[in-house]
Amino acid sequence: MDLQKFDAIVIGGGAAGLYTALSLSDNLSEQWSNTGNQQQREWKIALITKDNLTISASDWAQGGIAAVIDRNDSIGLHIDDTLKAGAGLCELEAVEVLVSKAKPQIHKLLEFGVDFDRLEDKSLALTLEAAHSRRRVLHAADATGRELVSTLARRVVDRPNIQVLEGVLVLDLLLESDADGDRCVGVSCIEFNQDPNRVVGLLAPIIVLATGGGAQVFSQNTNPPASTGDGVAIAWRAGAKVRDLEFVQFHPTALAIKGAPRFLISEAVRGEGAHLIDRNGDRFAFEYHPEGELAPRDVVSRAIFQHLQKTGEPTVFLDLSPIERDRIAYRFPNIIKICQKWQIDLFSQPIPVTPAAHYCMGGIITDTWGASSIAGLYAVGESSSTGVHGANRLASNSLLECFVFGVRLAERVSQELVQQDSDRNSAPKFGYLDFEDANTDEESQAQIAAIRQELRELTWRCAGICRDAKALQEAITKIQDFQQEIITLRSKTRLWVETRNLIDFAYLLVKSALFRTESRGAHFRVDYPNTEVDWLVHTVIQGQQISTKS
Repeated sequence: MDLQKFDAIVIGGGAAGLYTALSLSDNLSEQWSNTGNQQQREWKIALITKDNLTISASDWAQGGIAAVIDRNDSIGLHIDDTLKAGAGLCELEAVEVLVSKAKPQIHKLLEFGVDFDRLEDKSLALTLEAAHSRRRVLHAADATGRELVSTLARRVVDRPNIQVLEGVLVLDLLLESDADGDRCVGVSCIEFNQDPNRVVGLLAPIIVLATGGGAQVFSQNTNPPASTGDGVAIAWRAGAKVRDLEFVQFHPTALAIKGAPRFLISEAVRGEGAHLIDRNGDRFAFEYHPEGELAPRDVVSRAIFQHLQKTGEPTVFLDLSPIERDRIAYRFPNIIKICQKWQIDLFSQPIPVTPAAHYCMGGIITDTWGASSIAGLYAVGESSSTGVHGANRLASNSLLECFVFGVRLAERVSQELVQQDSDRNSAPKFGYLDFEDANTDEESQAQIAAIRQELRELTWRCAGICRDAKALQEAITKIQDFQQEIITLRSKTRLWVETRNLIDFAYLLVKSALFRTESRGAHFRVDYPNTEVDWLVHTVIQGQQISTKS
């Protein structure tokens, strides 16, 4: 296997990966200068993306980024809102870091040229979203993620010491062992844009997983096709600890038109005053929670799910008529465009919506500096579990997490790299999959595609908005069969690599959901509908072992 060496490797081309790579570039140069060393040192950073720099879940993010900017807001209020949404499972230290370190990152993004919306007096425009007690969400119309990612991508491309590797798909981590245990020293991967028949090794003392979530494990989801749980699956197979995979946020309002993708209708639409109604025009959400359509996402999603079960209707509707027409045009141009594509005039008719899987709260366990349970391996963004989201993420905290923890990771890692500045002569011991007899024929690929689709339908049916032991056990048994079957079908194709990761991600999710015999936050068990004080603990998986941690 051919080997290439870098000082740090960042995997993922979304907001978390881009910002971490930029922060590493800045911090390494600064730390090196501070040593007083006169010798020139060009730090080599690799940024790996399996698509290109504009295809990520961050790019799809509409709502915005939460931060305490307004004088009528406070860090204490933002912390309280986050803890309340997290249903008792947020890590206070991580939440305090997230909220207190937000403002400097907003200023940094403005320096980078991110074009957030402004008021007539040129001050930053702030909007209200569900479960926030104050207006604190910055946005760029209804395409905030796209604005952020495109701006950061331009910056990355301009950095000579960041080598962007597009069309590269990571297979597994490369580990070496010593008296202190395993250390991550690189990744094995396939370079589809170069030679798809060759497995290469990329080595570095620092590996950062910023691959996003795994919502594609559900047949109904709002994420791009690339959100296949790669980072979590890769880290778990290498022995890293993962946490709270049962907590998946189902967004209440995804476009529900036959033939159309489940396009997310932003939380901000309800924040601006839109009403949820049923076919009879009733604002039914208040039957399920006193805050109606502005209740936390999991509450609103279950309200819609239960109301549809009660009425037998396929969808509910989002009525924008309470919002001024000019305000709609200014705030939601992308939503208008998508709805028009599917013959919905949201100015004169309500939008049909249903819930869909949207965001994964759990992930690779990290400390507040991004370090995982394996030395040399870090994670940031949706693939990580810092503890800031608990059992249910507060709206618009996810983009903020990418920036706050991305820059912290870079600060800590840069210090270590400068102190250790020496090449590691490592011989990775973690085995690579044997692709000598790889299955690339059409029949094998069709089998893989069929497994992927069956898996996604199974997970939606058995581990979706409402769960129970019988369905979850059925899913676990079938997923374990898939785990065995996919290895026999191994091939150097993106379909195979992603399907393998989706299967492992589904296994972790369903195993966690079966283990937690209560309902909390985004996890709802029909057979255990109450929130129990005995379950005020995290679900932790390492290898095949599952346990709790307070």
